[in-house]
Amino acid sequence: MPDAVGVAEITAMADHVELPALGSAVAGEVIWHADHNHQVKVRLYEWHVQG
Repeated sequence: MPDAVGVAEITAMADHVELPALGSAVAGEVIWHADHNHQVKVRLYEWHVQG
């Protein structure tokens, strides 16, 4: 879907971990979706922190 929106869940993230940068590759699992507005909620498992 060209107008799909992905929302990442970060509530279980440790305080010292940085959010992924724009354009980062991430891995996760879709845990919720809404057909009417093409949104998905994704629980992130891992990403590469640049630094």
